[in-house]
Amino acid sequence: MIKNFFLTALRSLMRAKGYALINVGGLCLGLACAMLILLFVKDELSYDRFHPNESRIYRIVSGSLGEGGIPQMDSNTGYFQGPKFTAGVPGIETFVRVMGGSGDLKWGREIKSQELLYVDSNFFSVFRFPLLAGNARAALLDPHSVVVSEDLAKKQFGTQDALGKIISIKTQDQFVPYTVTGVSKRCPLNSSIKFDLLLPLRVSREDEESNLNWFSFFLNTFVVLRPHAEVKTVEARIKSVYESDAKEAIKTIREKYGGKALMFYALQPLTDMHLNKDLPAQNGLFDASNSMYSLLLSAIALFILLIACINFVNLMLGRSMKRAKEIGVRKVAGSSRRQLVLQFMGESLILCLIAFCLAIGLVQMLLPLFNSLSNKSLSISYLLDWKLVAEFVGLFLATGILAGFYPALVLSNYNPVQTLTNRFRLAGKNYLQKSLVVLQFVMASFLIMSTWIISRQFDYLTKQKLGYDDSSLVTINKGNLKRTEARLFEQELLKDKDIQGVAPKNQDFWYTVAKVNGDSILSFCYMTVNESFLPLLHIPIVKGRNFSSEFPSDSTNSVLVNEAFVAKAGWKNPIGQQVNFWTRKNKEVYTVVGIVKDYHFQPLDSKIGPELFTMKAGNDYGSVYIKIRPTSETSSLAYIKKTFTGLFPLSPYTYHFKDEENRQHFEAESKWKQIMLFGALLTIFVSCIGLFSLSVLSAERRTKEIGIRKVMGASVSAVVRLLSSDFIRLVLISLLVTIPAAYLAANDWLDHYAYHTKLNAWIFAGASVLVIAIALSVVSVQAIRTAVANPVKSLRTE
Repeated sequence: MIKNFFLTALRSLMRAKGYALINVGGLCLGLACAMLILLFVKDELSYDRFHPNESRIYRIVSGSLGEGGIPQMDSNTGYFQGPKFTAGVPGIETFVRVMGGSGDLKWGREIKSQELLYVDSNFFSVFRFPLLAGNARAALLDPHSVVVSEDLAKKQFGTQDALGKIISIKTQDQFVPYTVTGVSKRCPLNSSIKFDLLLPLRVSREDEESNLNWFSFFLNTFVVLRPHAEVKTVEARIKSVYESDAKEAIKTIREKYGGKALMFYALQPLTDMHLNKDLPAQNGLFDASNSMYSLLLSAIALFILLIACINFVNLMLGRSMKRAKEIGVRKVAGSSRRQLVLQFMGESLILCLIAFCLAIGLVQMLLPLFNSLSNKSLSISYLLDWKLVAEFVGLFLATGILAGFYPALVLSNYNPVQTLTNRFRLAGKNYLQKSLVVLQFVMASFLIMSTWIISRQFDYLTKQKLGYDDSSLVTINKGNLKRTEARLFEQELLKDKDIQGVAPKNQDFWYTVAKVNGDSILSFCYMTVNESFLPLLHIPIVKGRNFSSEFPSDSTNSVLVNEAFVAKAGWKNPIGQQVNFWTRKNKEVYTVVGIVKDYHFQPLDSKIGPELFTMKAGNDYGSVYIKIRPTSETSSLAYIKKTFTGLFPLSPYTYHFKDEENRQHFEAESKWKQIMLFGALLTIFVSCIGLFSLSVLSAERRTKEIGIRKVMGASVSAVVRLLSSDFIRLVLISLLVTIPAAYLAANDWLDHYAYHTKLNAWIFAGASVLVIAIALSVVSVQAIRTAVANPVKSLRTE
């Protein structure tokens, strides 16, 4: 019987090759998208789960109550939290600290900057990173030992057999030899901890004894809980240890900085870091992500798969008239309804099986493109995972049953007498079929509108004026750059006619606090610059003056602040106001001499905050901004490199263009813009092939009616309007549902950005016109073909 069902199903599909092809094509696309998304989501959820005790590994995070009593969390800790809590909390078995950094490495005569991690000696006991060579327990015990990855060993030594090799690493302005004591296997792709170089984390006796290190945060501290330890109990005990051990330090900090808020600590599961937006993998940890990406991709895949299933149901119902007589004959011959249901379900599963096999091949073809869009390195080998195979099989069965069950019930319920005497008509007004058409266009138009809005937001972020000129601006990092070194570097650079200006500043962004208006404490970004910085970047002074060499006191007691600083401080007359950098031992008071116009010193997804500029003589620089003449990049960069390496032979040379750095901040938005565009195109494509098929079936049903209308004098345009109006009406209904839903979703999404584009009515109107035009063009193709057909042939059809 099963063989008969199978053969009959194949014959039925071969008799309607066009409809079978449409169904297989739609299902193939839907299944391929779902498979790709399953691979993506599996990878996202698998991060850091390969460690043996991953369920017992937690990261210590800290928090304090901010404005309005809202907790402000931070994933960084310092030297103290690991050893102090391990010693005082019975539920903690051990700890390991991980700190990101970079070092200058000397390979022969070449000096390169290398990302590295400083870790405690028990690192390999807590985390599962197998060593290809060396003793995991002893590899990091010696202060001058180093563990390298197999990739770095091959790159620098030409072999994995690097034990005993020497690497020179710059320490306090001189290169110190370190011995390779371990070669680690390449870190898994789904790991938040990735490294090519591991160095022992060394804590000085002074730092071990300074109780103020309770309030120094710059590294990640992981703890391993004992089996059966309760997280809440451990956190309560941590609170007790902190309040007891840090009592004096808390008192000192309160006297120094004021305030009454007490810090608190919590435990974050290791496996929570990757997708946690508030406490992400950072400071030496990699691949911080957002669960929103998985949800967004899953929604796209679900939309496409659902639309493919809707097409299947609609086409099966649409073809019911052609199969009515077949069903009548089967029933008269003795087929039960159960057998007919199995027959039609078999056809559905065969179609799904064909689509499923084709989808696997399509996934393999699309993986490189998908990896490029999603910044992943996914492989078809992921399919070997039994859980994922089970998910794919479940996806196949669910799709086949979902797509075939309802049509099977409808078709198997036909009255045999009516079908055999040509008196059969599909009952009702096809509300289900029409509802499914509306639903698929709701999803398609929603994706089109979402893609349009995401594209506008990305364009806004990348084209918005930043408040300073970042064109032809080269940035170079040089740690601990002294004032004399910066001055000499500037003088040498300006000897080249293509160098238009040079300005040093501190590296990255520093944040600190100071007192304003007496005892009010204000947090702000702290910038060390010289008098050339603001003019070089074309950042205007809106009140007061810039730093100047004509005022020697500018390097001792003068500061500039931005407009956001003035607003936060509540100053009406900011010039002459004082900023107090106080400590327990002394007090440094600076006078505001100028107000800088607000500019986006951080990406546009962050609101412009208070910023203070100083020329304090004791502060070193860390970066140099160099303005070059446009179109002189090649010669200017060569001269800059020659000058830098000549003055600083022991420092690695790297450069960046500031405008490219700014664009890279929104690389993720650019990728998601492309993903959404592909998703929208696929969705509208699958919707349109279904709509086209339905228009063909509709025309076939009304062949004789159209012939009569043409004989009675109906024009081609009138027939086209007749055949198209029903479908366009359904599309208009879908837009009435989509527009408010898309508006609410877009409004909520844009609220996550400090600066965003505005939602205008024409966005939704334009998207609606596009959807209607696409639907109308698809339906009109078949409508025109039917309208121009010979009415004589139409009247002869049965």
